[in-house]
Amino acid sequence: MVQKDRYIRFDWAVKRLLRNKANFGVLEGFLTVLLGEPIRIVEILESEGNQQRENDKFNRVDIKARNSKDEIIIVEVQNTREIYYLERILFGVAKAITEHIELGELYSQVKKVYSISILYFDIGKGNDYLY
Repeated sequence: MVQKDRYIRFDWAVKRLLRNKANFGVLEGFLTVLLGEPIRIVEILESEGNQQRENDKFNRVDIKARNSKDEIIIVEVQNTREIYYLERILFGVAKAITEHIELGELYSQVKKVYSISILYFDIGKGNDYLY
């Protein structure tokens, strides 16, 4: 018989327990400590429900936040290994950039987008657990 993991995992907490706006302080506190600056949660997204058109690719971002400079922070929790994970993250960052620039705006006005991935697997790059 396979023993089940009895620990509460961060992805479970984000998707179920911390979805309530009353609990955003927990996530904001975690991100504030992680990044060393005040962070506010903008929204917790449905992992695969943010397509605007039927033929759009979806972005699996779990949390969308902003820092004190109004820069965008996207956080994703990923349990399983994906072959093209880094490429998918790059797509997610690019999509976040294009969603926050209007027609006619100068590219110099584009806000920075930070991507944080909380992974339960080794991405096979680097020699440390933090990249």
